[in-house]
Amino acid sequence: MSIRTGLSIGVSLVAVAVAAALGTTLSGMDRTSDYKFFDELIEVKTIISQRYVEEADEKKLKEGALKGMVEALNDPYTVYVPPTEKREFNKDLTGEYVGIGAQVNTQTGWLVIVSPLEDSPAFRAGLMADDKVLEIDGKTTKDLSVEKCVELLSGQPGTIVKLLIERKGAQLPIIEITRNRIKTRAIKGYHRRDDNAEQWRFLIDPATKIAYVRMTQFTPNVSGELFEALKSVGADKGELKGLVLDLRFNPGGLLSEAEAIADLFLEEGVIVSTRGRSFPERVSRAQKPGTLPDFPMAILLNGQSASASEVLSGALVENNRAIVVGSRSYGKGSVQSVMEIPSGGGSEIKITEQGYYLPSGRSITRKDESSTWGVDPTEGFYVPMSDEELVEMMGVRRKQEILSASGGASNEEQWDNATWVLDHLKDKQLAAAVEAVRLRIESGEWKPTGEKGTETGSIAGAELKASREYRERLMRELERAEKRIMALESATPDDKRADTTDLWDDAIDLKDGSLQVRDKDGKIVATFKITGNRLERWLFDADIEKTETSGKPE
Repeated sequence: MSIRTGLSIGVSLVAVAVAAALGTTLSGMDRTSDYKFFDELIEVKTIISQRYVEEADEKKLKEGALKGMVEALNDPYTVYVPPTEKREFNKDLTGEYVGIGAQVNTQTGWLVIVSPLEDSPAFRAGLMADDKVLEIDGKTTKDLSVEKCVELLSGQPGTIVKLLIERKGAQLPIIEITRNRIKTRAIKGYHRRDDNAEQWRFLIDPATKIAYVRMTQFTPNVSGELFEALKSVGADKGELKGLVLDLRFNPGGLLSEAEAIADLFLEEGVIVSTRGRSFPERVSRAQKPGTLPDFPMAILLNGQSASASEVLSGALVENNRAIVVGSRSYGKGSVQSVMEIPSGGGSEIKITEQGYYLPSGRSITRKDESSTWGVDPTEGFYVPMSDEELVEMMGVRRKQEILSASGGASNEEQWDNATWVLDHLKDKQLAAAVEAVRLRIESGEWKPTGEKGTETGSIAGAELKASREYRERLMRELERAEKRIMALESATPDDKRADTTDLWDDAIDLKDGSLQVRDKDGKIVATFKITGNRLERWLFDADIEKTETSGKPE
């Protein structure tokens, strides 16, 4: 099964280090300083063990302390992974796990097969989309969570799981499936082939010989999968005339795979450089051997394209090998390594060690104070999509993902007709990219098929709009929270109310009053007209300290 939820945006790995390597690192540390660091922690733990009203779970205490220390770094990409979460973490990281190989979900209280995966035990056993799984090894799935069902379907390679299936209202005989190691395929096309549903169509415009390849994640050997897909349409023989590489919604993965893919398209030049406090600068360069013949190339990006996706697209754009169509990428420019903790009983730590930089030396990292980040669309190829357009496009895409054992196509479908395909897929970014490549083939020049983004400020404007909408959502939630608090306060006696910070009496009407900000010498820096009575809440978290209260005019 394949439940890909909660995937961390932009996991970009340099290496998965073994415990011995970490042990070597630890041996060089200042032990005296480290032991002093833990003195207070040990004392707190001793007090809890001796005095806490109930016996504490030591395992939870330890995991809580470790997670708290890592979280104090305020880095969303550095995380402590306890042994109990290691399997799911590594599945998201590598796209590999042991199971039957099917996407599943729950509907009306039962487990349902969304789609079997290519070359999986589930597909070979004949499972189909919309099959209802009534029982797993005799245990009903009625009202079981997806996570619990996934746990029942998982197991050791070579073991058998028995499923009771209902298909179109009829129960099938018990199906026995042998669990195996599953590697989800990260390379997809625009539609499954009619003659072999496990394979994808890649030639989206057969007349012009333009291919479309979508990469969902930078998993191990995805560069080899991509090469095989391109080879199937003659890219290695010079038969392919253009390519659209779709990296939208791709959160990243192995940095080494991004470098290998860039090297497929570049004969020379810097791909990426990495450096960190404990590491010398490392520069990755393209080599001519193994480079594919040249052809026009457009890369699709959006706000969910992160990490290795940005390394690859940035390398190809800055080496003048490709253009970018779509919208600005996410902006994650840090590199993580995963290390097993020697004494952790299988626990791991994913830690940010380095930052990576594009060939120009630019960091793409998105920070709170940043006005630009990530990789922008090439000027003239900015193609924003509304939420409604994205929902429609993703709905059509999900239908193409479904793997049906029966295969076949309806008479209305015209998957060899580029015009029909692009209209059917409801994807204006893809349509703009294909048109751009087509015009480049015909004229020898890149002709805009979208809007100007940087020059007109459209990209910054879109980001500003999104940030304001996010702020508005937060403010609405604060309004709801305040209403709940007021309602609860009205029902709570004064002596039972919790003590809260109060800057001034809530009965005071501040509207149409003024707020002055002075510097340390008493000089007025700015004066603001107060337009409502919500000022107090916004000052709670400000860098201020109440010194006096006066109800008298100045």
